[in-house]
Amino acid sequence: MQSPIDLALVAGTTTLLVLLAALLLRDFGAVAAGRLAAAFALGSAAHALTATIGFAVPVTPWHAVLIAVSTANAVIFWLFARALFDDSFQLRRWHAVPWAAVASLSLLNCLVLAPAHLLDPQIPAIAMTVISLAFVGLAVGQTIASWSADLVEDRRRLRVFVVVATAIYAAVNAGLQLLVSGNGAPGAIATAHNAILAAVVIALACSLMRIRGETLLPAAATPGAVAAPASESGATDRKLLDALTRLMADERIYRHDGITIGTLATRLAVPEYRLRRLINQQLGYRNFNVFLNNHRIEEAKAALADPSQAEVPVITIAMDAGFQSLGPFNRAFKATTGVTPTEYRRLNEINA
Repeated sequence: MQSPIDLALVAGTTTLLVLLAALLLRDFGAVAAGRLAAAFALGSAAHALTATIGFAVPVTPWHAVLIAVSTANAVIFWLFARALFDDSFQLRRWHAVPWAAVASLSLLNCLVLAPAHLLDPQIPAIAMTVISLAFVGLAVGQTIASWSADLVEDRRRLRVFVVVATAIYAAVNAGLQLLVSGNGAPGAIATAHNAILAAVVIALACSLMRIRGETLLPAAATPGAVAAPASESGATDRKLLDALTRLMADERIYRHDGITIGTLATRLAVPEYRLRRLINQQLGYRNFNVFLNNHRIEEAKAALADPSQAEVPVITIAMDAGFQSLGPFNRAFKATTGVTPTEYRRLNEINA
């Protein structure tokens, strides 16, 4: 029998998560990040319910389904982090495979292995916890790895919350799951867990509700389109923009190996945050690597269309422009132009 405090915490948490999912679908249902955020909220609601119910054998079918959805929510979190923090991410049908696999393993454990006592209850509990933590680790790793190249300030701040809150809650939840596996959660532990979950959900709801639409949606401005600032600060930005343009066009600094926004800011003698804001707000880029690659691809396009360089190998053109290998160059070039470098060269030869 759950205490009134536990019931209140879970009821409030579940209601808030379902409401959050509905709002996300209403406002951002057209994009993958919005749909995945809503799915993650619903999976978290299932987790809140199963965390209260506990895991005492026998498990009813509906309870097993909730546990499966809760366990597989780690996969949804991984996909959500990728969609939110990687503008090039596209949701594919095969992404449903790991979710279905984790959910099926959880159902197998709840409905077959646990009731039949085929294994020590700790073994499947540890296995499912490790699998969930692996996907959470992938999400946190993705969030950290792409942090430095992110130019959207709201999204950079959201990364801090995602990394810190996820790491803390995942560690606490994994420890509690292993401690109470097969026995249900003792009252004090269950209450503490529910309180932590409620706090994380409230913080998550506040963070997501403050996100502006352009943080989830690609920026409306076309990359390379320069705004026309009129204020004094705008005039300063114009000078910085001119200096950046000279650095990219004249010195072709994008060719340098290992160029980062930090090294570029040092060359321009400005704080990194200011350069990041300039490239994002004035030029419309959301990712620094895309900013660099667009300059590299423009140089490569000019070389591929130049009749005097018709015999120059594509890989030479790619490496001269700043790419380190042919594979990334081919992918970036096709993503930008819709054709491969070889096809682009051939089309220009035909039209010459």
